[in-house]
Amino acid sequence: MPVESGSSAAARQAKQKRKSHSLSIRRTNSTEQDRSGLQRDMLEGQSSDNLESFMRMEDSKLPLSLRSNLLDLFSQIEREFENLYIENLELRREIETLNDRLAAEGQTFEGADLAKGALKTKASHSTSQLSQKLKTTYKASTSKPRSNSCHARVGGSRNFSVTSWELWGGDSWIVSSFKATTSRAVCQLVKEYVGHRDGIWDLSVTRTQPVVLGTASADHSAMLWSIETGKCLLKYMGHQGSVNSIKFHPTEQMALTASGDQTAHIWRYMVQLPTPQPVADISQQTPCEDDVDFSDKDEADGEAEGPNDCPSIRVATTTLRSHQGVVIAADWLVGGKQVVTASWDRAANLYDVETSELVHSLTGHDQELTHCCTHPTQRLVVTSSRDTTFRLWDFRDPSIHSVNVFQGHTDTVTSAVFTVGDNVVSGSDDRTVKVWDLKNMRSPIATIRTDSAVNRISVSVNQKIIALPHDNRQVRLFDMSGVRLARLPRSNRQGHRRMVCCSAWCEDNTTCNLFTCGFDRQAIGWNINIPALLQEK
Repeated sequence: MPVESGSSAAARQAKQKRKSHSLSIRRTNSTEQDRSGLQRDMLEGQSSDNLESFMRMEDSKLPLSLRSNLLDLFSQIEREFENLYIENLELRREIETLNDRLAAEGQTFEGADLAKGALKTKASHSTSQLSQKLKTTYKASTSKPRSNSCHARVGGSRNFSVTSWELWGGDSWIVSSFKATTSRAVCQLVKEYVGHRDGIWDLSVTRTQPVVLGTASADHSAMLWSIETGKCLLKYMGHQGSVNSIKFHPTEQMALTASGDQTAHIWRYMVQLPTPQPVADISQQTPCEDDVDFSDKDEADGEAEGPNDCPSIRVATTTLRSHQGVVIAADWLVGGKQVVTASWDRAANLYDVETSELVHSLTGHDQELTHCCTHPTQRLVVTSSRDTTFRLWDFRDPSIHSVNVFQGHTDTVTSAVFTVGDNVVSGSDDRTVKVWDLKNMRSPIATIRTDSAVNRISVSVNQKIIALPHDNRQVRLFDMSGVRLARLPRSNRQGHRRMVCCSAWCEDNTTCNLFTCGFDRQAIGWNINIPALLQEK
């Protein structure tokens, strides 16, 4: 065996040390260079198209730091898609396992093919259920909300943020494909009423002088506002839970509020209107259909500061206590001597205002009630429910209290309201609005199909224009025959940024003739050019 000399061994060790040192220098330099070098090594095993795209980025004139940030973002996007793909595979395996189990029992699951869109409808329904659960949580609230992000506990296991959910557009993931039906109609945002610390469920306008706007909020309060100035005039703080509705007496300065604390309150108010200020031209008469939604700009961080100088009332004149569940709505019967309340205990109660005694308990709905409304000139009441029906109660004959059940929807009926004539208009979570004739209510005379759940609707007295507030932050106007007239402008500069809960007309007011409120904690006053709307029909 040849023996290596000492000098040659030393030379070989020195050569290996220099080689190792050279490799170490190259590794050190590569880590100190821009991160694109590592990305290039990672991309060597990928397709030539990706490599070419990467080389184009290398040849770009973008700054090094910007290129590095872009690569980071691309890698994050790739990881997100990879996670979604893995979740999709797991869901497919679970469905296949379920199919095998059902097949063994002689059943089949028709939604196994994800690519055919069978699960798309199911997902839409699930999102609608999430919307309903979030509304349910807050209308039943009997304690102060923890934060302005409005976290609701759903199913007892997971916290969902109303803020994030609403940014997605509520339960409507579909971009509206309806064509514009008007080009010259003008819908102008006039005033914003800001001061509540949580979402606003309901609003109403007084029927007597002075004319003021009332709002009911999940922050356990109701507020009265000057329509012209937007200033809070009075705050009612007598409820221990979410205030779910507000209605005003037809002839006296009294308000009726319903709450999640299982009561309805009647309270008197006295307000003095401030000196009106000139109304600023906010948007140079923005056309309703031409406004583009550029962003989902949120309200300022932190809770909105309520009006510090606003006087308050903490004690009700009358408290109505007969319900065993959340009181979701209340209204005055014609004449103002009786009120009706709707509750989640599946009953509507009729009370005498003077004695606060329970006169009748209206039962028959299979699930929780969502709304109640009284006829403006007759002793008629309509109640809406989650059982997909609404019921018409007739008190015109004191000896006979008849009831009619109407099954025109496939999901929760969120509201049903009377018009001045002989019509009832109902809205539902099934994304439809139906117009009914009181003389023949076997089938609707008009059906409006939309792309989002419909909340508490209102119909103008004179022209019978229906205002539809949607979960997806939009407000649309239709006539009684179902023809779409307009969509109120909504962008990063104006309009609602969360679910729109309610609408209310006030045609006699020259400043604002339509009001809307939503879970963005604000009410908005609009000026609708009704002649222009009707001219385009």
